[in-house]
Amino acid sequence: MKDDLVDAVIQQWQRERPDVDPTPMAVMGRLVRSCALFDRELSTVFSEFGLNGGEFDVVATLRRSGKPYTLTPNQLLQTLMLTSGSMTNRIDKLEAKQLVSRSPDPHDRRGVLVSLTAKGLDIIERALVRHLAKGEDLLAELSHSERDQLAMLLKKLLQSQGMQ
Repeated sequence: MKDDLVDAVIQQWQRERPDVDPTPMAVMGRLVRSCALFDRELSTVFSEFGLNGGEFDVVATLRRSGKPYTLTPNQLLQTLMLTSGSMTNRIDKLEAKQLVSRSPDPHDRRGVLVSLTAKGLDIIERALVRHLAKGEDLLAELSHSERDQLAMLLKKLLQSQGMQ
């Protein structure tokens, strides 16, 4: 495998600062670059459906919750790890696009339920297929075994930092 930009950065630091070990940059630099690549590519997919990444997350969360595709804003908050202001903003935008609707929670007089509309369900069904196809394209160079290994290593790294 030929050298990449991260290798060049590490070599420069080794030359310029031989007193420090720049090898953590091998993982950090490639993770940052990978995140940028995935964000760019997935944003393109989401935009085909009039969504951004955050909106896709909300609609996908409602869809994977199962019928009737309805959650409280608090349930969405817990799943997506957002502030309540950010969640309200996303729901407002999705409601304006007629992808979700709000209704009173029959179990809580002050509560609200957020539900996928028929239009929202149609969009997430199609967007999910494109999302997974793009993921398959992005990971094509890795065998299934390598994907499993990478997924487990990333999981271990995230959990070591308190992220579930």
